[in-house]
Amino acid sequence: MKSGADIYTDGWRSYDALAVYGYNHKKVNHQKNEFAREDVHINGVESFWSWTKRRLAKFNGVPKVRFGLHLLESEWRSNHRGDIVQAVRKLTRNWRRNLHRI
Repeated sequence: MKSGADIYTDGWRSYDALAVYGYNHKKVNHQKNEFAREDVHINGVESFWSWTKRRLAKFNGVPKVRFGLHLLESEWRSNHRGDIVQAVRKLTRNWRRNLHRI
């Protein structure tokens, strides 16, 4: 992520250091019952993490070395939740097309 990028977080104090690194840190303070302000909210991120944690709990934990892959899969599933069948078909078609290159 490039310096100058907008980063939206809750009020956890450790996130305050983001501004030191040149990010535009925008936050909401849940402890003050603030959940959205003007164009600042983190509802989508919180929804994603809630769904991902429930999904990964079904595995009774995942190895640390594979967590990144599980997270990427969760991101992909979340981004394609409205068209998962079509997305898998497209992914399979592309994989078959490129199989000869391996």
